[in-house]
Amino acid sequence: MADDFKFEIKESFGTLSESSKGWTIELNSVSWNDREPKYDIRSWSEDHKKMGKGIALSKDEVKKLREILDGLNLD
Repeated sequence: MADDFKFEIKESFGTLSESSKGWTIELNSVSWNDREPKYDIRSWSEDHKKMGKGIALSKDEVKKLREILDGLNLD
């Protein structure tokens, strides 16, 4: 089936937010289909068996994102 895929959370870096229903938006290192882990930001159910849409970034993409975020004035 085309919708079948494997994932493994290799490392959790932190939770960005939590909804009233217990879902969290997290930054993790995730291996998708036994590939090299990527930095991943997405929503997860409490048991980490269900997930929402998210974004997976390479190390270079995370470095670029950090540069962009460091340049923002968030005051």
